[in-house]
Amino acid sequence: MKFFVDTADIAEIRDLASTGLLDGVTTNPTLIAKSGRKFLEVIEEICGVVDGPVSAEVVALDHETMMKEAAVLRKLASNVAIKVPLTIDGLKTCKALSSEGVKVNVTLCFSANQALLAAKAGAAFISPFVGRLDDNGADGLQLIEDIRLIYDNYNFDTEILAASLRNSSHIFECAKIGADVITAPPAVIKSLFNHVLTDKGLAAFEADWAKTGQSIL
Repeated sequence: MKFFVDTADIAEIRDLASTGLLDGVTTNPTLIAKSGRKFLEVIEEICGVVDGPVSAEVVALDHETMMKEAAVLRKLASNVAIKVPLTIDGLKTCKALSSEGVKVNVTLCFSANQALLAAKAGAAFISPFVGRLDDNGADGLQLIEDIRLIYDNYNFDTEILAASLRNSSHIFECAKIGADVITAPPAVIKSLFNHVLTDKGLAAFEADWAKTGQSIL
């Protein structure tokens, strides 16, 4: 499974990238707005920190303008992946860009039928929103499972990029189902390191080492 981080915070991205565990980054207009910085500047800087795909989202709603925005974003770096909404115009843009060899992340997916359409349009990634479905009384993880079944039935190359993940359990369940990629906020990814027994074990080791009066350095 690939790990993407969902943020526009450069410091957080650098910190996670230093672990060697980060495979890419996803952003959106909301995350960029929180950074208080210029959109293109942030995307270009992120692309210089990670080697993997960096999703940069168009903001237009019509196909023609989406293509113009995508042309600007593509010039920022070779690892930019264009992010488009799951609408008719978004999928038209996905088809046109993917036909040119551009990686496209189709976002705001809330049904298996939508995911099927995105795969047929040549999406490199489909982003189903697990947490938002849960918030509205649906089963977000069931959607990941349904998409996995459909994509396997037809050997689609589109990767399932599970998004809107709220906790470590979401990541664990997506891994069991077979999502290709997860994207989550830095705090959620970092929570995977935590276990009370690890903390207790380290505390015991430190106490025992202190009793020896020794030093490695």
